[in-house]
Amino acid sequence: MSELSLPTTWSLTCIQNLISSDGLISDGDWIESKDQDPIGSVRLIQLADIGDGDFRNKSQRFMTEDRAEILNCTYLKEGDVLVARMPDPLGRACLFPGVGQSAVTVVDICLIRVGRNAAIENVVLKYWINSPSFRALMAENASGTTRKRITRKKLEKFELPLPPLAEQKAIAEKLDTLLAQVENTKARLERIPKILKRFRQSVLAAAVSGKLTEEWRSDNDRDISSWEETKFSEICDQITVGYVGRMLDKYQDSGVPFLRSQNVRAFNFSPINLLYISEDFHQEIYKSRLEPGDLAIVRSGAPGVTCVVPSTLGVANCSDLVIARPSPKLNSYFGCIFMNSEVAQRNVAANQVGVAQQHFNVGSMKIMPIFLPPIVEQVEIVRRVDQLFTYADTIETQVNNALERVNLLTQSILAKAFRGELTEQWRKDNPGLITGDNSAEALLQKIKAQREAEKPVGKARGNSKGKSKVKLKA
Repeated sequence: MSELSLPTTWSLTCIQNLISSDGLISDGDWIESKDQDPIGSVRLIQLADIGDGDFRNKSQRFMTEDRAEILNCTYLKEGDVLVARMPDPLGRACLFPGVGQSAVTVVDICLIRVGRNAAIENVVLKYWINSPSFRALMAENASGTTRKRITRKKLEKFELPLPPLAEQKAIAEKLDTLLAQVENTKARLERIPKILKRFRQSVLAAAVSGKLTEEWRSDNDRDISSWEETKFSEICDQITVGYVGRMLDKYQDSGVPFLRSQNVRAFNFSPINLLYISEDFHQEIYKSRLEPGDLAIVRSGAPGVTCVVPSTLGVANCSDLVIARPSPKLNSYFGCIFMNSEVAQRNVAANQVGVAQQHFNVGSMKIMPIFLPPIVEQVEIVRRVDQLFTYADTIETQVNNALERVNLLTQSILAKAFRGELTEQWRKDNPGLITGDNSAEALLQKIKAQREAEKPVGKARGNSKGKSKVKLKA
């Protein structure tokens, strides 16, 4: 961080020099399962509680006060900076807001208590630790193979930029405002996919009920009486099931594509993890073949999810899927629209069979009721659904792109604050608040003088597990 170009009134120093004599940098407490008690009155703060800038309050682990005293635990105070020494992401930090009861933290969380006369505001320290430069520094110094971690000893020696206290307050105010705006924007964007999901289901509901083509029927001198109450066994040439025998020695690197339920997504065939079988075995299990235009329907896991077998797949076979081969009465894509609608999904849920694992079977598919329009209207419905879904997909792509930019914006804002760019005009307007005795260097000297005056003695107290708590000295 020594390469950073900082404002002249700032200083570059390590975390341990910023903490006042009544402050603390500490490893969390080594607390094992045997030390915990679900009815204890002391809350155990864990990694799951530490968000990237926010306290998430997710964990539900406790211990008794007696056990906490025996283990010489450090009780948390409101405003403590908590740093996750393990991913994800590594080094994320938040302020402890208090949880309405006594609390301690686990060993994989570093506790930083800046103290009453510290050279840095706790909220600014939190922001600095979550900034891109500091995050990169932690990644470079992390250790471990399976899961990376950063040690408390390394963390306390990392350098960071120190503005004057008055400017720190200005930075905190600007960051609070800007990042709140970013979070509000992010929250609004994240709601849109849910809205689009409801929109798609509304489109499907309108498609299978006849509402989507009401105007079309009126323009073409047709009415809803032309729709027929029927069932799939009467509008399909064949309804069967994929091969359900043992397959361990049947797969090979190439050959005839062999679909499984994971290759079937709503409306789309997925080639991810597609397997293959030999042509000879395909002929042996020819009954479970797939033909272009077939409806491939998931039996278990996500029962009822349906896609149309694409012509690009060529000769293919499948395992454990319901196969519905439409007759000339049924447009394959309309059948797919119907099967993925809430009307069909409710029927699938109500007609699953099995004890150990419920699934949707051929018998249930054969008696699946459907309100079927004439083939010409089916084609029009397919066209309209495709048009509306394409519109929704375009919006979703734009939203996802916007979310990516918003996610990068937080780090961009922190980086600007880290370099002093957010408060450039503020410094010009307030020179008296950042020079002389108000400068960052003067702050550091005051901390050093305070420690020397109080003549603190460095302590290391811990337990047999190697836990340490360190009060800082000059």
